[in-house]
Amino acid sequence: MIETCCIICDKKMAIQIALVQALLKPEIYDHHPQKVELVQTQMSFLFLTGDYAYKVKKPVNLGYLDYTTLEKRRFFCRQEIELNKRLCPDAYLEVVPIISREGQIYLGGEGEIIEYAVKMKQLPAERMMDKLLPQGLVTVQMMVRVAEKLAAFHHKAVTSPEISAYGKREAIKINTDENFTQTEKYIDVSIPSDKYSRTKAYTDNFLESNKSLFDKRVKNGKIKDCHGDLHAAHVCLANGICIYDCIEFNDRFRYGDVASEVAFLAMDLDRFRHADLSQAFVNAYVRISRDAELLQLLNFYKCYRAYVRGKVASFMLDDPYIPREEKTGILAAARRYFELAESYI
Repeated sequence: MIETCCIICDKKMAIQIALVQALLKPEIYDHHPQKVELVQTQMSFLFLTGDYAYKVKKPVNLGYLDYTTLEKRRFFCRQEIELNKRLCPDAYLEVVPIISREGQIYLGGEGEIIEYAVKMKQLPAERMMDKLLPQGLVTVQMMVRVAEKLAAFHHKAVTSPEISAYGKREAIKINTDENFTQTEKYIDVSIPSDKYSRTKAYTDNFLESNKSLFDKRVKNGKIKDCHGDLHAAHVCLANGICIYDCIEFNDRFRYGDVASEVAFLAMDLDRFRHADLSQAFVNAYVRISRDAELLQLLNFYKCYRAYVRGKVASFMLDDPYIPREEKTGILAAARRYFELAESYI
């Protein structure tokens, strides 16, 4: 049984390597780019061609997402386009099949479909907020505009009894408990044991002590179908504001209190040591939305969001597709996120 599993794993790896090698060739694309650049995340391969970007989901099951079958990857590619059109309508274009024909791999056309890619306009990397922040090129006025866009999005965002249930204390505890369970293996690797224990105790105590506050948020309709992954790398400040790459793979990570979404970006601004911009963003959102109550939840959700980012970075340490030399930087990033999470206690 073990030998059979190894053979299957090796075959999947070989297919992925062949796919990546094929999509790195400029001639496979109709628009004939001069070069193709590969960027990896734990979940996807991203092929940057200049005019367009093509995103291929890795056939992985990470517990909180499952891309293990071709049918699931097709479904989530379609979800990605539909959901991201809410905050970045012009960038997301179509789902493109990847074809095998006579032993060769093609992007589109006739043949056996072996994979799918999300095709989108390639956004300018130099205008991403995470690139602008270290250069001091993000202003208070920019953050006010982001707050305006986000508040308008949240005002229109879908809610329902099913979605609202994710704002209940019991549902939030499922997510936080999962965080701590999934990071146990990284204790004294990316997170020291004392930071782990202190952050867990704070989280559990806050949830236990604030049931009425969480109930009030549910009652007042503050639990929405949000973006779910709103950090600086997902905000493009060029020709308007494009907030992209929302969570499509797990509804419960997208359904949540709008306070959690605001806290996510505010936390990331703190990470870049721009507390002034973080405060300006929060203040603008509160003023526009008239939701001063979210301030009572801000540090709790900042802690939660920083911890999630530390967890996701830690997961990348186990990714066989990521070169060993890149994992040194990933480990450092995970540690910084966990330190930031503790700072909000």
